Amino acid sequence: MNNLTENELSTLIIGAAIKVHNSLGPGLFEKAYQECLCYELRKLGLKVDKEKSMPLVYEDVKLESGYRMDILVNDKVVVEIKSIEQLQKVHLAQTLTYLRLGKFKLGLIINFNVALLKNGVKRVINGKLDW
Repeated sequence: MNNLTENELSTLIIGAAIKVHNSLGPGLFEKAYQECLCYELRKLGLKVDKEKSMPLVYEDVKLESGYRMDILVNDKVVVEIKSIEQLQKVHLAQTLTYLRLGKFKLGLIINFNVALLKNGVKRVINGKLDW
């Protein structure tokens, strides 16, 4: 499963997120959704890094700046988990930062605090939001 494209991975990730959302519903803490989504993605045979640290490189010095991605799938797709009333521009900025620092092409912002999960999924592609 390591040779999947970002789009193929995003389809699997969104499908797993829908499964988690259908089971748990909205209203839980982000951590609960994160744990369940990681479990589902691993069941699919995907490589899942949870709370992956993102160092900041400044003048050839690697600084541990406290940036942590919620989930990185197959070293390709950044997944940010939210459980909030409404996504804000700061969530986009956060995901764009991870994409830029890690040189990743695709990020997903998944807000589980919605009635229908497809309304809570936002794709960030090459620095642009498919909002």
